[in-house]
Amino acid sequence: MSIRLVLVRHGLSSFNEKGLIQGRTDDSFLADKGYEQAFKAGKALSKINFNEIYSSPLVRAAETAKTINKSFSEEHKINFDKNLLEVDLGLWSGLTIDEIKTKYPTIYKTWKNDPENLILKKSNNQSYKPIQELFEQADNFLNEVLNNFLHKGDANLLVIGHNAILRCLILSLIGKPKKGFRRIRLENASISILNISKNENSFKTQVECLNQTSHLNKNIPHKIGDSRIFLIRHGETNWNKEGRFQGQIDIPLNSNGKNQAKKAFEFLKEINFNKAFSSSMKRPYETAQIILQKNPDLEIKKIDSLMEISHGLWEGKLEAEIKDGWPSLLKKWHEKPDEVVMPQGESIKDVSKRSVKAFTEICAFQEDNDLTLLVAHDAVNKTLLCDFLGIDCSNIWMIKQGNGGITIIDIFKDPIKENVISAMNITTHLGGILDSTASGAL
Repeated sequence: MSIRLVLVRHGLSSFNEKGLIQGRTDDSFLADKGYEQAFKAGKALSKINFNEIYSSPLVRAAETAKTINKSFSEEHKINFDKNLLEVDLGLWSGLTIDEIKTKYPTIYKTWKNDPENLILKKSNNQSYKPIQELFEQADNFLNEVLNNFLHKGDANLLVIGHNAILRCLILSLIGKPKKGFRRIRLENASISILNISKNENSFKTQVECLNQTSHLNKNIPHKIGDSRIFLIRHGETNWNKEGRFQGQIDIPLNSNGKNQAKKAFEFLKEINFNKAFSSSMKRPYETAQIILQKNPDLEIKKIDSLMEISHGLWEGKLEAEIKDGWPSLLKKWHEKPDEVVMPQGESIKDVSKRSVKAFTEICAFQEDNDLTLLVAHDAVNKTLLCDFLGIDCSNIWMIKQGNGGITIIDIFKDPIKENVISAMNITTHLGGILDSTASGAL
């Protein structure tokens, strides 16, 4: 059983336009631009055959769902689910951020820096934790929906909701990492995709992409940090296509890989990179050169510690060949990768340690408004994204990184603020809304 969960945040609302906090109020309605965004989201999703559509009953989400539904050859019944209601922010609803800062300065800081522990009071003076309550909603929705499709085979499910509840759905599916709420962002009418499979008595999640906005004629989300790093996986190689474990064997890009890099260049051509880094291997370095072809004088600094995982004796082999020689170790690699040390190679813990250290050093030299290109590998990028999300590197299979896929990290100088994944694994420049890049070995 495999479920593709497609999450769409509602289009721009009247409260969004005015800069007002919405929360659970239903006084906010879909703006004209919001209808336009919903139409574009529907067009981008129109080729996917959805089994069910779920929506928050609040009018801004409901109208987004109805508009998207019109894009399909056959309109679906929309299931309006109260578990998809937005976070209840009580007396904050209808206020501006400045008003909240003035009236509630202390708890506003908690909202910005540690929202999971925010405590508010209702009109009856009863205290509650709005984000914790929202996680309960998310769990209720997921348990009901996933169990409903448990014995029905593969399914595509479309969920239209709000910023906070959709974040809680994503975070619940990856284990509710500590302080995860501020580590991701979802813009109006953005599309995020998660793939869920059944594993014995539990569900396994793969995050395919987060916060894709290119269907809105907006290739990338606007910058919210002091600087920004574009983390990109190298283009395809012949061994990626064949499913061979390449690891630290220095396989170059194939023609499709070069074309993927060119498409990444076109997608990012408005970005004026002023810093660039790459793994010291050929395939990421060549990818970086192609992306920077308009700026050939910009030095690409090679970093050995961003090299792909060493598969040792597995390198150059197909998975079937590895299964013949190391069946139990390969099985453990798929189930508990953190417990595997490749024969004469590395563990994923080794890769995580060196990759995170290298990224931290890059961040230490980031200056205001830096736009930095960083091209590396599947395992390297996955360990970095695990670290950004606040999950252990044992969860690398939760992360999808397509060849030529683009991830955007907004970096803050303030140590209290978490760095934010503003978009993850954008591959729309390589095809449709779904990642169709090679699914071969690392």
